Amino acid sequence: MPNYRLTLSYEGTRYRGWQKQGNTGNTLQEKLENTLSRLLGEIVEIAGCGRTDAGVHARRQVCSFRTNQTLDCTETLRRLRDVLPEDIGALSLEEAAPRFHARLSCTGKTYCYRIRTVETPDVFSRRFVLPCPGKLDTAAMRQAAEALCGKRDFSAFCSLKNRKKSAVRELREIRFEETPEELRLYFTGDGFLYNMVRILTGTLLEVGLGQRAPESMEAILASLDRAKAGPTAPALGLTLWEVYYDG
Repeated sequence: MPNYRLTLSYEGTRYRGWQKQGNTGNTLQEKLENTLSRLLGEIVEIAGCGRTDAGVHARRQVCSFRTNQTLDCTETLRRLRDVLPEDIGALSLEEAAPRFHARLSCTGKTYCYRIRTVETPDVFSRRFVLPCPGKLDTAAMRQAAEALCGKRDFSAFCSLKNRKKSAVRELREIRFEETPEELRLYFTGDGFLYNMVRILTGTLLEVGLGQRAPESMEAILASLDRAKAGPTAPALGLTLWEVYYDG
């Protein structure tokens, strides 16, 4: 059964997240599965490399799926672009190795969180940027970010209470990018827990606003207690930026 790799981008504003759910049909996974099933005339199930939350965007999301057909990828991609809504973009489609799986084969991801640091609104980016006007102490934020990097138990930075799997992840880098109007935080790791990037962002913003000491990160990590970390930053500022695979 041929295996295919589909790369997408999407604006997540109006969707209830990536993963299909029993109480709503308004998810990206269900939208794509229904669209591909109609196009190919058979039931298609897709796996995404990550499960973005409601309102979170993706610059690059990789999916995999199998079909009974041998597809002309160029023609199938054209047809898919014709029928997808304007907030979902099909970037590429290619046949993948038989054992390729978008999630299980993924070796790392980068998320970007955008923060607007000036008072003047920008109507063109309002769905993608968290307004946070005022002076942020980015030096303190960088100090806190360094303490968060490494292979650690990130239980304190996860919203899922009844978690069965390990909360150990390797946060490889938190990179800062500043402009006169915006601060972007890029989080790169081997994987992320539920709400992890948004909680990390909320905690770093508290440091930047002088509400929390940068030296407190080690104590938060050691506590394994979600209540010790900062708030969950809103979804709109977060984008799945890049995904990585060996080779």
